[in-house]
Amino acid sequence: MPVYVALLRAVNVGGTGMLPMAALKAICEDLGFADVKTYIQSGNVLFRSDLAEPEIQRKLETALAERMGKAPGVLLRSRRDLEAVSAKAPFPDARPNFLLVTFLPEPPPADALDKLVAPDGEEVKIDGREIYIYYPNGSGRSKLKMPALKPGTARNLNTVRKLAELAAALEDESA
Repeated sequence: MPVYVALLRAVNVGGTGMLPMAALKAICEDLGFADVKTYIQSGNVLFRSDLAEPEIQRKLETALAERMGKAPGVLLRSRRDLEAVSAKAPFPDARPNFLLVTFLPEPPPADALDKLVAPDGEEVKIDGREIYIYYPNGSGRSKLKMPALKPGTARNLNTVRKLAELAAALEDESA
């Protein structure tokens, strides 16, 4: 059974979208997903499923909407997707916790960088369905504006690497 990593948008960030990870795990198990594991309190869940990606996304978004009142948005990636994102990470001198990857449902518009406002020296690179942003002063106080980020959810490079590692371990368990 394939392993998927679901990245939820706007969950447990700044006191909004509170969803305990135990509840997220239970929702996934109730949907029939196998070997469900969550990682940190920011809406990351790994599991196995034989369903196709669109079906997984639809079921998970529907179940989350029932629980939370509205769907937070779910972005699915595979182990290989996450490994590729990690391997392609630009800005080699950036500290991994200052390099955020925004995962998008589809590639951003071609003019996405034209609308970028990066007053604190942030650097941005787009690669497919991901936008890499290096925040030299950290993301907490950044005034960066980029409309293309809105439909996505961000994880720092350390988290991306850890999720890829956990997905690999889950795949290896069945090998």
